[in-house]
Amino acid sequence: MKSLNKSLPSLKIGDFEDRSLMILDDDDPLRERLARAMEKKGFSVKTAKSVEEGLSIVGKTPPKFALIDLRLEDGNGLDVVKTLSKLKSDSRIVMLTGYGNLPTAVAAVKAGAIDYIAKPVDADDVEAALLAHPESKAKPPENPMSADRVKWEHIHRVFELCNRNVSETARRLKMHRRTLQRILSKRSPR
Repeated sequence: MKSLNKSLPSLKIGDFEDRSLMILDDDDPLRERLARAMEKKGFSVKTAKSVEEGLSIVGKTPPKFALIDLRLEDGNGLDVVKTLSKLKSDSRIVMLTGYGNLPTAVAAVKAGAIDYIAKPVDADDVEAALLAHPESKAKPPENPMSADRVKWEHIHRVFELCNRNVSETARRLKMHRRTLQRILSKRSPR
């Protein structure tokens, strides 16, 4: 039996007339980093950090592509997925979450998402998911992050969310403050 990935041509952003992409995530560093990277890849990016902002963008000009975080400070990203799917049925939506599990993946697909990616994620993974051929399965990432890199990203995310307060970050991560300081002083692992 032939693999679907080999028999179907992969899509390119140039294949689409509408290149609008909405990135909805409350993680400021991740959202801004992805926005810059996706603009370099040819997408026309709008960003939002709340369900309210996301629904506003969708209501005014529904994007062709969307990367939507599941859990946001003011609600659930599935609400935005459902609204976008109703307003623009051909939109290509990818759910993004730090809490990957099967029930939420099923709910995302039922709401109109074409794929589901767990954090941390890079721009190449997002592009591959957004541009995957509709009948193909997503390919596993070519260069997944190492376990050390995932740990480092998580620690730095919590550090930023705690307003760069070492003591508060250490308490939330249930880690000794000096251990955290050593980790924060090192460069990111590959």
